[in-house]
Amino acid sequence: MSAAPEPPLAQALLARLRFERAMGLECLPAAPLAPASALPVQVPAAPPPARTAPLATTVQAAPSRAPDSPAPAVLDAAERARRWSALEARALGCIKCALHQTRTNVVFGEGSRDARLVFVGEGPGADEDASGRPFVGKAGQLLDKIIGAMGLKREEVYICNVLKCRPPGNRTPNPQEIGACSPFLEEQLELLSPKVIVTLGSPATQTLLKTTDGITRLRGHWRLYKGIRVMPTYHPAFVLRQYTKETRQAVWEDMQQVIKFLSEG
Repeated sequence: MSAAPEPPLAQALLARLRFERAMGLECLPAAPLAPASALPVQVPAAPPPARTAPLATTVQAAPSRAPDSPAPAVLDAAERARRWSALEARALGCIKCALHQTRTNVVFGEGSRDARLVFVGEGPGADEDASGRPFVGKAGQLLDKIIGAMGLKREEVYICNVLKCRPPGNRTPNPQEIGACSPFLEEQLELLSPKVIVTLGSPATQTLLKTTDGITRLRGHWRLYKGIRVMPTYHPAFVLRQYTKETRQAVWEDMQQVIKFLSEG
Protein backbone atom coordinates (compact mmCIF):
# COMPACT_ATOMS: atom_id res chain seq x y z
CA MET A 1 0.00 0.00 0.00
CA SER A 2 1.45 3.38 -0.99
CA ALA A 3 2.02 5.98 1.68
CA ALA A 4 -0.49 8.76 1.98
CA PRO A 5 0.71 12.08 0.57
CA GLU A 6 1.96 14.60 3.08
CA PRO A 7 -0.53 17.34 3.96
CA PRO A 8 0.16 20.84 2.59
CA LEU A 9 1.36 22.07 5.99
CA ALA A 10 3.99 19.32 6.15
CA GLN A 11 5.06 20.11 2.59
CA ALA A 12 5.43 23.78 3.45
CA LEU A 13 7.40 23.02 6.62
CA LEU A 14 9.75 20.67 4.76
CA ALA A 15 10.36 23.29 2.08
CA ARG A 16 10.94 25.91 4.77
CA LEU A 17 13.47 23.66 6.54
CA ARG A 18 15.25 23.05 3.27
CA PHE A 19 15.46 26.75 2.54
CA GLU A 20 16.66 27.62 6.05
CA ARG A 21 19.31 24.91 5.82
CA ALA A 22 20.42 26.35 2.47
CA MET A 23 20.70 29.74 4.14
CA GLY A 24 22.85 28.28 6.91
CA LEU A 25 20.54 28.24 9.92
CA GLU A 26 22.46 26.14 12.47
CA CYS A 27 19.56 24.91 14.59
CA LEU A 28 18.18 22.59 11.92
CA PRO A 29 18.17 18.83 12.58
CA ALA A 30 21.22 16.96 11.33
CA ALA A 31 19.20 14.27 9.52
CA PRO A 32 19.18 14.82 5.73
CA LEU A 33 15.99 16.07 4.15
CA ALA A 34 14.28 14.42 1.20
CA PRO A 35 15.79 15.15 -2.24
CA ALA A 36 14.64 18.43 -3.76
CA SER A 37 13.10 16.58 -6.69
CA ALA A 38 10.75 14.82 -4.27
CA LEU A 39 9.25 18.07 -3.10
CA PRO A 40 6.03 19.18 -4.73
CA VAL A 41 6.58 22.38 -6.65
CA GLN A 42 3.56 24.16 -5.21
CA VAL A 43 4.15 25.55 -1.74
CA PRO A 44 1.53 27.67 0.01
CA ALA A 45 2.72 31.26 -0.07
CA ALA A 46 3.36 33.13 3.14
CA PRO A 47 1.32 36.29 3.55
CA PRO A 48 3.17 39.36 2.24
CA PRO A 49 4.70 41.68 4.82
CA ALA A 50 2.42 44.48 5.91
CA ARG A 51 3.03 47.89 4.39
CA THR A 52 1.55 51.20 5.29
CA ALA A 53 0.57 51.88 1.68
CA PRO A 54 0.68 49.71 -1.44
CA LEU A 55 3.10 50.63 -4.18
CA ALA A 56 1.36 52.08 -7.17
CA THR A 57 3.15 49.83 -9.64
CA THR A 58 2.73 46.60 -7.71
CA VAL A 59 1.18 43.80 -9.76
CA GLN A 60 -1.58 42.14 -7.72
CA ALA A 61 -2.84 39.78 -10.39
CA ALA A 62 -0.68 40.47 -13.39
CA PRO A 63 -1.83 39.21 -16.77
CA SER A 64 0.53 36.97 -18.69
CA ARG A 65 1.27 39.97 -20.92
CA ALA A 66 1.04 43.65 -20.14
CA PRO A 67 -1.94 45.27 -21.93
CA ASP A 68 0.31 47.72 -23.83
CA SER A 69 3.00 45.16 -24.71
CA PRO A 70 2.97 43.51 -28.13
CA ALA A 71 2.99 39.74 -28.24
CA PRO A 72 6.58 38.47 -28.48
CA ALA A 73 7.58 37.20 -31.88
CA VAL A 74 7.69 33.43 -32.15
CA LEU A 75 11.06 32.32 -33.48
CA ASP A 76 11.76 28.90 -34.89
CA ALA A 77 14.56 26.95 -33.25
CA ALA A 78 17.08 27.60 -36.02
CA GLU A 79 16.54 31.38 -36.03
CA ARG A 80 16.65 31.51 -32.25
CA ALA A 81 19.94 29.58 -32.19
CA ARG A 82 21.38 31.85 -34.89
CA ARG A 83 20.46 35.00 -33.02
CA TRP A 84 21.79 33.59 -29.75
CA SER A 85 25.16 32.72 -31.27
CA ALA A 86 25.42 36.14 -32.89
CA LEU A 87 24.51 37.86 -29.61
CA GLU A 88 27.10 35.91 -27.64
CA ALA A 89 29.77 36.64 -30.24
CA ARG A 90 29.03 40.38 -30.03
CA ALA A 91 29.23 40.28 -26.24
CA LEU A 92 32.51 38.37 -26.24
CA GLY A 93 34.07 40.96 -28.52
CA CYS A 94 32.47 44.04 -26.96
CA ILE A 95 34.61 47.14 -26.39
CA LYS A 96 31.76 49.63 -25.87
CA CYS A 97 33.00 50.73 -22.43
CA ALA A 98 36.28 50.85 -20.54
CA LEU A 99 35.60 47.59 -18.69
CA HIS A 100 36.96 45.60 -21.61
CA GLN A 101 40.42 46.92 -20.74
CA THR A 102 40.48 45.24 -17.32
CA ARG A 103 38.42 42.09 -17.84
CA THR A 104 39.84 38.57 -17.93
CA ASN A 105 36.70 37.01 -19.38
CA VAL A 106 33.33 38.16 -20.62
CA VAL A 107 30.68 36.51 -18.43
CA PHE A 108 27.78 36.07 -20.82
CA GLY A 109 25.53 33.79 -18.75
CA GLU A 110 24.71 30.12 -18.46
CA GLY A 111 21.88 27.67 -18.00
CA SER A 112 18.93 26.36 -19.96
CA ARG A 113 17.80 28.41 -22.95
CA ASP A 114 14.35 26.93 -22.34
CA ALA A 115 14.30 28.04 -18.70
CA ARG A 116 11.04 29.31 -17.25
CA LEU A 117 12.99 31.11 -14.51
CA VAL A 118 15.87 33.56 -15.03
CA PHE A 119 18.03 35.11 -12.30
CA VAL A 120 19.60 38.48 -13.15
CA GLY A 121 22.38 39.92 -11.01
CA GLU A 122 24.51 43.04 -11.10
CA GLY A 123 27.84 42.03 -12.62
CA PRO A 124 30.68 39.52 -12.38
CA GLY A 125 33.02 39.42 -9.39
CA ALA A 126 36.61 38.22 -9.25
CA ASP A 127 35.72 34.50 -9.36
CA GLU A 128 33.34 35.03 -12.25
CA ASP A 129 35.84 37.15 -14.18
CA ALA A 130 38.46 34.42 -13.76
CA SER A 131 36.17 31.56 -14.81
CA GLY A 132 33.88 33.24 -17.35
CA ARG A 133 30.84 31.85 -15.48
CA PRO A 134 28.20 33.80 -13.53
CA PHE A 135 27.67 33.36 -9.79
CA VAL A 136 30.43 30.90 -8.91
CA GLY A 137 31.87 32.67 -5.84
CA LYS A 138 30.41 32.67 -2.33
CA ALA A 139 27.29 34.55 -3.44
CA GLY A 140 26.88 32.07 -6.29
CA GLN A 141 27.17 29.13 -3.92
CA LEU A 142 24.37 30.61 -1.85
CA LEU A 143 22.29 31.18 -4.99
CA ASP A 144 22.79 27.51 -5.91
CA LYS A 145 21.44 26.52 -2.49
CA ILE A 146 18.44 28.81 -2.91
CA ILE A 147 17.70 27.30 -6.33
CA GLY A 148 17.97 23.81 -4.83
CA ALA A 149 15.65 24.78 -1.97
CA MET A 150 13.10 25.80 -4.60
CA GLY A 151 13.15 22.25 -5.94
CA LEU A 152 15.16 23.17 -9.02
CA LYS A 153 18.67 22.58 -10.36
CA ARG A 154 21.08 25.24 -11.58
CA GLU A 155 21.02 23.77 -15.08
CA GLU A 156 17.22 24.14 -15.20
CA VAL A 157 17.30 27.93 -14.82
CA TYR A 158 19.25 30.66 -16.60
CA ILE A 159 21.66 32.92 -14.69
CA CYS A 160 23.19 36.14 -15.99
CA ASN A 161 24.07 39.72 -15.04
CA VAL A 162 23.36 43.20 -16.29
CA LEU A 163 27.09 43.72 -16.89
CA LYS A 164 29.06 41.09 -18.75
CA CYS A 165 32.45 42.41 -17.55
CA ARG A 166 33.66 42.90 -13.99
CA PRO A 167 33.83 46.45 -12.65
CA PRO A 168 37.22 46.98 -10.94
CA GLY A 169 37.00 46.21 -7.24
CA ASN A 170 33.45 44.91 -7.70
CA ARG A 171 32.18 48.47 -7.49
CA THR A 172 28.60 49.37 -8.44
CA PRO A 173 28.17 49.75 -12.22
CA ASN A 174 27.94 53.32 -13.47
CA PRO A 175 25.20 54.53 -15.86
CA GLN A 176 27.53 54.52 -18.88
CA GLU A 177 28.46 50.88 -18.31
CA ILE A 178 24.84 49.88 -17.80
CA GLY A 179 23.80 51.76 -20.93
CA ALA A 180 26.47 50.02 -23.01
CA CYS A 181 25.79 46.52 -21.65
CA SER A 182 22.05 46.31 -20.94
CA PRO A 183 21.12 45.74 -24.63
CA PHE A 184 22.84 42.36 -24.37
CA LEU A 185 20.66 41.48 -21.37
CA GLU A 186 17.51 42.73 -23.08
CA GLU A 187 18.10 40.53 -26.12
CA GLN A 188 18.95 37.56 -23.90
CA LEU A 189 15.61 37.94 -22.14
CA GLU A 190 13.81 38.35 -25.47
CA LEU A 191 15.28 35.09 -26.76
CA LEU A 192 14.79 33.23 -23.47
CA SER A 193 11.21 34.50 -23.01
CA PRO A 194 10.95 33.11 -19.45
CA LYS A 195 7.86 32.99 -17.28
CA VAL A 196 9.57 34.71 -14.33
CA ILE A 197 12.63 36.91 -13.87
CA VAL A 198 14.14 37.22 -10.39
CA THR A 199 16.23 40.37 -10.13
CA LEU A 200 18.94 40.19 -7.49
CA GLY A 201 19.65 43.52 -5.82
CA SER A 202 19.10 47.18 -6.72
CA PRO A 203 21.19 47.58 -9.93
CA ALA A 204 19.54 44.66 -11.74
CA THR A 205 16.07 45.62 -10.54
CA GLN A 206 16.46 49.32 -11.33
CA THR A 207 17.86 48.54 -14.79
CA LEU A 208 15.01 46.28 -15.88
CA LEU A 209 12.20 48.22 -14.22
CA LYS A 210 13.53 51.70 -15.09
CA THR A 211 13.18 52.95 -11.53
CA THR A 212 15.32 54.64 -8.92
CA ASP A 213 13.58 52.95 -5.95
CA GLY A 214 15.81 50.81 -3.76
CA ILE A 215 15.54 47.05 -3.37
CA THR A 216 14.13 47.26 0.17
CA ARG A 217 11.08 49.05 -1.21
CA LEU A 218 10.83 46.96 -4.39
CA ARG A 219 11.39 43.42 -3.12
CA GLY A 220 8.47 41.09 -2.57
CA HIS A 221 6.16 42.80 -5.08
CA TRP A 222 5.48 41.51 -8.57
CA ARG A 223 6.34 43.83 -11.46
CA LEU A 224 6.27 43.44 -15.21
CA TYR A 225 9.11 43.67 -17.72
CA LYS A 226 7.80 43.58 -21.30
CA GLY A 227 4.96 41.34 -20.18
CA ILE A 228 7.18 39.01 -18.09
CA ARG A 229 6.66 38.73 -14.33
CA VAL A 230 9.55 40.12 -12.28
CA MET A 231 10.21 39.36 -8.61
CA PRO A 232 12.86 41.65 -7.10
CA THR A 233 14.74 40.27 -4.09
CA TYR A 234 17.99 40.78 -2.21
CA HIS A 235 21.28 39.85 -3.86
CA PRO A 236 22.93 36.78 -2.27
CA ALA A 237 26.01 38.90 -1.52
CA PHE A 238 23.81 41.23 0.54
CA VAL A 239 22.33 38.24 2.37
CA LEU A 240 25.85 37.10 3.28
CA ARG A 241 26.72 40.59 4.54
CA GLN A 242 23.43 41.13 6.41
CA TYR A 243 22.99 37.58 7.64
CA THR A 244 19.93 38.04 9.82
CA LYS A 245 16.72 36.10 10.29
CA GLU A 246 14.80 39.03 8.80
CA THR A 247 16.88 39.07 5.62
CA ARG A 248 16.59 35.32 5.13
CA GLN A 249 12.85 35.47 5.83
CA ALA A 250 12.42 38.18 3.19
CA VAL A 251 14.18 36.11 0.51
CA TRP A 252 12.18 33.03 1.51
CA GLU A 253 8.89 34.91 1.13
CA ASP A 254 9.94 36.22 -2.29
CA MET A 255 10.94 32.75 -3.54
CA GLN A 256 7.68 31.28 -2.22
CA GLN A 257 5.81 33.64 -4.49
CA VAL A 258 7.94 32.54 -7.44
CA ILE A 259 7.41 28.85 -6.66
CA LYS A 260 3.66 29.35 -6.39
CA PHE A 261 3.41 31.27 -9.66
CA LEU A 262 5.50 28.74 -11.58
CA SER A 263 3.41 25.87 -10.21
CA GLU A 264 0.18 27.45 -11.44
CA GLY A 265 0.96 27.32 -15.12
